[in-house]
Amino acid sequence: MAHVKLILVEDVENLGLAGEEVSVTAGFARNYLLPRKLAAKADPGTLRQLASRREKIEARRQADAAAAEALKAKLAELEVTIVEQATADDQLFGSVSARAISEALAAQGIKIEHSRIRIEEPIKALGEFTVQAKLHATVTAPVKVVVKRV
Repeated sequence: MAHVKLILVEDVENLGLAGEEVSVTAGFARNYLLPRKLAAKADPGTLRQLASRREKIEARRQADAAAAEALKAKLAELEVTIVEQATADDQLFGSVSARAISEALAAQGIKIEHSRIRIEEPIKALGEFTVQAKLHATVTAPVKVVVKRV
């Protein structure tokens, strides 16, 4: 497959940080990175632009990490309660999804995308569980989830 060399303009999860040169397939570049302006073709002009923006990128990256750490501290004190229907032996009729946890957090004033919530094993019973929320590339926070009967 043909690969294209690009320079990342923004941080891209599982690919690299802003300012890094990456080699990706042509389709990924054409269909995802370039239309979303996450990367630019590797040429001298782009390198000069990124060099001038490097301080802003680093400052924003540090501010995002600090905000993620503050949110991690807030999540440590928080308990998310989800109410579901269950059988007599405390088994749920379905399972608790990352989307349900995300919506319960939003109801408490904390916005985390459901794609950033990692559930190790499906939650299919009543009780207390801990799931992980990836807040930043370097910050992951545990979230306590309590599943109760309707």
